[in-house]
Parts: sequence; structure tokens; C-alpha cells
Amino acid sequence: MADAALTIRPAQRADVAVLEALIERSARGLSHGYYSAAQVDAVTREVFGVDSQLIADGTYLVVERDGVPVACGGWGKRSTGCGGDKHKTAPERLLDPAVEAAKIRAFFVDPAMARQGLGGLLMAHCEAAAAAAGFATLELIATMPGVPLYRSLGFEMVEQYQLALSVPVPVALMRRALRRAVGP
Repeated sequence: MADAALTIRPAQRADVAVLEALIERSARGLSHGYYSAAQVDAVTREVFGVDSQLIADGTYLVVERDGVPVACGGWGKRSTGCGGDKHKTAPERLLDPAVEAAKIRAFFVDPAMARQGLGGLLMAHCEAAAAAAGFATLELIATMPGVPLYRSLGFEMVEQYQLALSVPVPVALMRRALRRAVGP
């Protein structure tokens, strides 16, 4: 991605409304062929959204093109595996990096910017930060539109299951070891 107009930065609370709109646009624009309209409505309404804890932790990122957010995503050091604030049902605990995986969370790309390397850019930043925090493994809950991206980034399917929403929505638990830098 050699576009000098792209920047990546931590998300701020002031970004929430713009990110919510980006998440909705991404979910609706990139789910065709993977989910029915009813499934997209359910997952968008009941699960997707900004997780304010990720913003507070400084682990949620925004990719901007000419100052306009075009992608977002992050990683979590807490037990929540997916979903925004509206999907949380239990208190979050800090993960133990010695035995648990960091959670890759809430990657969304503007449909106009899809397949231009933004997911890989976000993953590289998340991977470096999770490794610096002592994690050896990454784990995520992928929607079906995200599975091809995550496979291309080295994630393996652990299991596929259905989110029990107003309409069942298939998702996949995926995992991979962190890539370690090799010294000279």
C-alpha cells in the first residue's frame, strides 16, 4: 500500500459516530454472497459496533485516506471476542499473554477501499502491538466475508458455528501463532 495519503492512528472517543457509520457501510457493502439480507441486518443491529474498551485501551486503530476514515480494526487484551458495546454480556477480564491468545477485533473496510491491503496493514500493526505485550497467539471470530482475508494472513479455522441472534449468523473461530522477527 504505497499511498502517501494513508495514515493509521489510534481511535479516539470523538471518532465513534464516524466509525459506527463506517462499520455499517462495510457490513452491508461487503456481505453480499455470504449472508442474507436478514443475517446482515441481525449482525449489524445486534453485534457490530464500536467497543469503547478497545478505544480506552488504545488498541483500536483507524486508517485514514486524506483525513477520512476508510478502515478500522484492532486487537484486544481482554476476554471479549467480538462485538461492540451493545453485544457485551459479561465483565471483561484481562487475558494472560503466557497462556491465552490476543483477540483480533472488529476489522471493517469501506467497500470503496476493499481489497487494497488495508486489512493487512491493520493486522501488521495489531500483530506488532500484541507481540510487544507478550502474546504468542492471535485469535479472532470472523464473519464469513472476513474468512478469505484472515486465511490469506495465515489464520486457520478452529471451528465454525452460528451466532444465536434474531436470525442465526455463521461465523468462524480462527487462530494463528504470531510471526516472530528473525534476527541477523
